[in-house]
Formats: sequence, structure tokens, C-alpha cells
Amino acid sequence: MDGTEHGIGQPQMREELSPEQLLRVIFEYTAKIANERSVDRVLMLMADMGREMIAADRCTVWLVDRKRNELWTKVAHGVDELRIPLGSGLVGHAVATGEQIFIDDAYNNAEYEEALATGARLTDRMTGYRTKAIMVIPFRNNEGEITGCYQAINKMTPAGVFSAKDMEILTLAASYSGKSLESAMLTQEIEETQKEIIMTMGEIGEMRSKETGNHVKRVAEYSYLIARGYGMSEDEAELLKLASPMHDIGKVAIPDEVLNKPGKLTDEQYELMKSHTVIGYNLLNKSNRRILKAAAIVAHEHHEKWNGEGYPRGIRGEEIHIYGRITAIADVFDALGSDRVYKKAWELDRIINLFKEERGRHFDPRLVDVMIEVLPEMLKIRDKYADLA
Repeated sequence: MDGTEHGIGQPQMREELSPEQLLRVIFEYTAKIANERSVDRVLMLMADMGREMIAADRCTVWLVDRKRNELWTKVAHGVDELRIPLGSGLVGHAVATGEQIFIDDAYNNAEYEEALATGARLTDRMTGYRTKAIMVIPFRNNEGEITGCYQAINKMTPAGVFSAKDMEILTLAASYSGKSLESAMLTQEIEETQKEIIMTMGEIGEMRSKETGNHVKRVAEYSYLIARGYGMSEDEAELLKLASPMHDIGKVAIPDEVLNKPGKLTDEQYELMKSHTVIGYNLLNKSNRRILKAAAIVAHEHHEKWNGEGYPRGIRGEEIHIYGRITAIADVFDALGSDRVYKKAWELDRIINLFKEERGRHFDPRLVDVMIEVLPEMLKIRDKYADLA
């Protein structure tokens, strides 16, 4: 299996790109790739770029996974991730040897007979597709190590075969891919580390008030669901999911006798408790990192109210950042449904009635409606991350 299995039937013939069109494709895709942080989306953009540059039917970017001894790809055009053994087929041969592979006809080629028989031809029999022309170009990282390869299938011009010029163009794309993918993977690794640190910090804040780490996990998942239901993009909803666990990080500075007092707080104690919003904001707002800036907003504004009667600033309506408005609902929903030192968990009907009563007072009315729409999914999350007795 060499990635030729997706899709059945041949598409329309295409013309070779003019030099001007080729430059336009290169500039368009390199700009998109430079602004993309997701490795999966980078792979898909690169696959599309290669396909357009050389008028191929399919173009796949494969990566080496040394830990699993496999080659893998997030193939474009609606196919899920594929994984094959590291030495399999033409792509495995190219990665192992560093050779560029150039085949005019997959059914009449003695040089790569074994790889073709176990790869392209076998897959063709399974799918009804007809593989003819193939190019495979390995690429390297900044240290010169082969980290993957481009694979192009079937030239979709009347000539029907790839040219030396196509090889040159795809080699250029492969060289760019190796460096760009290395950068994207490093960025992803850094962001994954940030996520772990943020979640841990959020859990530390909750442990101060004798809450479990599952509270911040639930708030994160609820925030994401509400954000998506509201119409927020996947990227921004994911950002809020990462930031919302930090909503109570400022509690690290609140004394235990206030934080864990089972009875009603005095006026002085209540003012001290409210300061956790400003403390959290000041802790987080100094960073230039996107996640921490979002977390600073959440920490600062998740106790503001739609009618302006919240704290710390008493802002109202859409003056409150959407991150704060969403996290407020997620946090209160979870707090009401959980045992705390000062109360027992509420029944679901009582929680929903409170949100209906506070719609347009404490909470953004539209977001309350969204919360009720996604409630079945929220209850699944509550069960999944239930606190242990």
C-alpha cells in the first residue's frame, strides 16, 4: 500500500502550469504553510501543493515514525491517517536508500518489480484504480536525516508521464517540506508542553480549594463545546479549551482560612476572595504566548456578569470578552453540580432552572441557549471525568 488507494476513477486531464501559474501556486501555498501550526494541516497543504505544481492525480507526503518503525501520512482529499511498515513499497525503498524513484509505467517496470507488486498493483486490484506514472522524492531535515518523502501518482496531462522538469519541481517542494515540517513539529511539541504546564497549573489552583483536577478538565471540555455551539472556529475554540483551566489560578494567593471556609465569608474575606481574578490576570498577562494571553482574559473576566453586577471591574454585556462569558457558564455549571466545602451538589433540573433564571442577568442569554443545546454532550463529559468518591 503506497497511498494510491483513495478514490476510484480518473479525473479530468489538466494542462501544464505556465511559469507564472507555477509561481502563483508556490507563493500561495508557502504563505499558507508558513502560518499553519498543525502538522496534519501542513501535510495536507503540502500534498495539495505538490499535486498542483506537477499536475499529478494524487500527491502524498509521508513521514518517518522511528519509534513505531513505520511510515505515516495524513493524506489529503478526505482520507484518514495511513500507516505502513517502514520498509514497505516504493516509499519505504526511497526512505531506506535516499533514492529518487521515477517510473513511467507501474505495470511494465522490472527495476522496482517487488515493491510495485506489493504496493501499487496490489492496491489497484483492491480499488479499481489504475496506477501508471509514479515519482517518489525523499526529503531531509536540517541535520541531513531523511524524515519522509513526497509520492506523486499519475500525470494528468495528455503526455501521461512525469518529466525531468516535474522531478526538479517536486524535489524543490520536498526540500521545502523537510524544513517546514521540522519547524511545524517543533512548534507542535512546544505547544503540547505548554498545554501540559497550563493544565497542571490549573489543577494546582483547584487543589488549593480542595477541588479535584477533574474540575478543570470538565470546564475545559464544556468551554470547547459551548464555543463551537456558539459558532467559534475550531482553532479559537481549541485555544479557549487550553486557556480555561487557568480561570482560578489566582487562588494560589488566597489564604486557606478564606479559600476553604465552610460558612459564609465576611465582607472583608469576600473582597479578598474576589482578588483572585486580578491576581490571576497579573500572573498570566505578562506572557506573549497566545495561550497564556487567552488564559489571562479568562482569569480576569470569568466572574463578570452580563448585567454589570460582577467583579472585578463590573463590566457588562459584550464588554465582557467572549472567553470570559463562556468560561463563566462552564465554571458555574460544574461548580453547581459538584460537592464543595460549603454545599452539596445540585440536581440537574435545579441547575438548569438557575441558568434560565439568570439568562440575561448573570449570563449571556445566547450562550445559555447554546449550553442547553449542547447539554447532552456536557453530561457525557461530566460522566467521563467524574470525581472519584
